Amino acid sequence: MTHRCNWATTEALAHYHDTEWGVPSRDDQHLFEMLVLEGAQAGLSWSTILNKREGYRRAFAGFEIDKVARFTPKHVEKLVEDASIVRNRAKIESAIVNARVVQQIQAEHGSLANFVWSFVNDTPLQSDLASYRDAPASTEISDALSKALKKYGCKFVGTTICYAFMQAVGMVNDHERDCMCRAACAKLGKHPRKTRGA
Repeated sequence: MTHRCNWATTEALAHYHDTEWGVPSRDDQHLFEMLVLEGAQAGLSWSTILNKREGYRRAFAGFEIDKVARFTPKHVEKLVEDASIVRNRAKIESAIVNARVVQQIQAEHGSLANFVWSFVNDTPLQSDLASYRDAPASTEISDALSKALKKYGCKFVGTTICYAFMQAVGMVNDHERDCMCRAACAKLGKHPRKTRGA
């Protein structure tokens, strides 16, 4: 039997776990997407967000940073009525604010990837977890990332959200010790690919 991390309990979660979670990503558009989705998850389950992911992609212009950064209060009013996403005004507004912050980070650091990956010296951290239940909710690194993003003006980037983001984009490999994806993610982590911003 194929073993995967114990949180992947539904078909959608299993697919996300097997194809994306923990895979090192240096694509700014994807990084921005995960930042928005992890922020949207606050107080909700990841399943809820995954089920609305296509809605989010439609609502937020495929997570094209420059397009989202140009959203106006009219966009916000429309999105608050959009049942395909989490209709929380503060979370919707934060996605737009964060897109503008990401533009500033890109201007200063070359890419969002350069900025976030600098917190782990451009190399994914490899955990050794018998069970995902042993994974931390936050670490000193997620504290530092959270603090740095907040300093730029990002919203919904508390340390727990930042740690979930780090797990999602492969900055940390928190696959369980005997999970079928652990070795593949670890192998990908040994070959950092430098990519320019989206």
